[in-house]
Amino acid sequence: MPKFLFSDKELVNSLQKIPDGSVIAISGFNISIAPEYLMLKLYEAFEKTGHPNHIFIESDSLPGSPGRGIDYISKEVYDSGRTDFLAGVLVPFLGWAPWLQKLINEEMIEGYTCSIGSMAHWFREIAAGRPGLLTKVGLGTFLDSEHDAGALNGKAREKKRVGIETVNLKGENYLFVTAPKPNVSLVRGTTSDEIGNISMEKEGIYGTVFSITQAARAVPNPGIVFCQVERIARLGTINPKAVHIPGPLIDYVAVAPPEFSWQTDSIVFDPRISGGIIPPQFHRKNSISGITAKSIILRRSSLEIAREIQRAGRPLIANFGVGIPSEIPGVLENENISDYIYSTVEAGPWGGIPLTGDDFGVSIGPFAIIPLPDQFTLYEGGMIDVTSLGFMQIDREGNVNPSMLPGRMPGPGGFPTITNGSPSIIFAGQFTAGKSDIKIENGSVRIVEDGEPVKFVQSLYKVLFRSDIALRNGKRVIYVTERAVFELTSKGLTLKEIAPGIDMDRDVIGKMAFKPHIQGEVSIMDRRIFVQRKLGLHPMINGIKKGNLSES
Repeated sequence: MPKFLFSDKELVNSLQKIPDGSVIAISGFNISIAPEYLMLKLYEAFEKTGHPNHIFIESDSLPGSPGRGIDYISKEVYDSGRTDFLAGVLVPFLGWAPWLQKLINEEMIEGYTCSIGSMAHWFREIAAGRPGLLTKVGLGTFLDSEHDAGALNGKAREKKRVGIETVNLKGENYLFVTAPKPNVSLVRGTTSDEIGNISMEKEGIYGTVFSITQAARAVPNPGIVFCQVERIARLGTINPKAVHIPGPLIDYVAVAPPEFSWQTDSIVFDPRISGGIIPPQFHRKNSISGITAKSIILRRSSLEIAREIQRAGRPLIANFGVGIPSEIPGVLENENISDYIYSTVEAGPWGGIPLTGDDFGVSIGPFAIIPLPDQFTLYEGGMIDVTSLGFMQIDREGNVNPSMLPGRMPGPGGFPTITNGSPSIIFAGQFTAGKSDIKIENGSVRIVEDGEPVKFVQSLYKVLFRSDIALRNGKRVIYVTERAVFELTSKGLTLKEIAPGIDMDRDVIGKMAFKPHIQGEVSIMDRRIFVQRKLGLHPMINGIKKGNLSES
């Protein structure tokens, strides 16, 4: 039976007993299911007593958002210079943690990363007593042992606390991921009963909470688990099927103040996120309010998805990444074809409307929510049909760096696993970076002011998508921008379409660091995209059975 901690003092006293140098696993997909209360009190224990110190944090994604959770603690460490608290981190995504990035970029702590899917599956391997994770995700990229092996800075390359090595089994190469086994886990649920059974009924996702719990408790060297909850219930009042973590696996239960149990960074509680209410189908129908560079990308990507539905002759399982791709489901809904897409989010939701920005990870009105490791098993195993993801840099071979630049190291997120598994990939983003002024007038595109940083470059800063592996695996890959569409062919990046009003030499090739391959005549992008009305995608797939069985 766990010890219940009802006051700050009790919690701080318990946390300060964590051994110095501990490896602490923490759940969290941004603020969703992040044990923010436990994290802040952990740092408070260190400030008061100096213990625990030199800890190493591991997470399945990122337990925080700008100014909250791990990012708040990182700012405290940075401002105070107390790096004796934090030795390093292994996290797949740092995009919403600018202060954590500063600690890593300025070599104040060790920084390691890998794919969200690899990290979630690694926790399961450790929970089963196995030494690490065997995967093909990341082969040939900066995660490969021939490159950075997931090290984000010099301190990590020197310490080598996390290892990624290439191994050959039956003639095929794999990556073998190893890291220190956690001896402490900090996780979050909604309700604990009197013997510590944990349910998650108000959470928007399950994440990797159960596997992170198991990883600490597994042999050798079983550790301890702290769980943050909102409330305590009487034994027997939680449905056994609703118990996500059995009580005997929990050592301490802390009841957190309400301000530390938000569903997302900006949402305290919305029952539609956690499955309490199914919103009406018409909840997000809206008119098209002007055509912009971003809406061109969204509309052209949506057109491509409609074509994928046509090819398959059935509804598709899809994934939409952060940034511009996360807004594609809204276009599909306005086009009345959302019933032909089962959208998924990395954290576990199926269906509904995915939230964006700092709230990314949950959906409004999903029809299913599964644990994050299971979601990534689907991705890695190729059980989705199409994905749309963003990009930062693309080279002449069609290789992609989604987000990493010197001084900006947000990590790979779910990108490597999703691109590894999906048979059809739509990379979507603006043609150049930085400030630009792009007008859409009378169905044509006019570049008034272009962004300065070139995104189509000779050499990528970090490679996270290998085009040769994609071609070898028979993937269909296109690259959508507001002025041009490219396709991956055996000749590399091949220009297929340009927007009406665009001068190919001046506005496309002239803004690239290389000349793309051109095969035959370059087409004009579908003119429907540039007119302020619906594209009319529904007639393209008329006759295909919907995914919405109630209306089929």
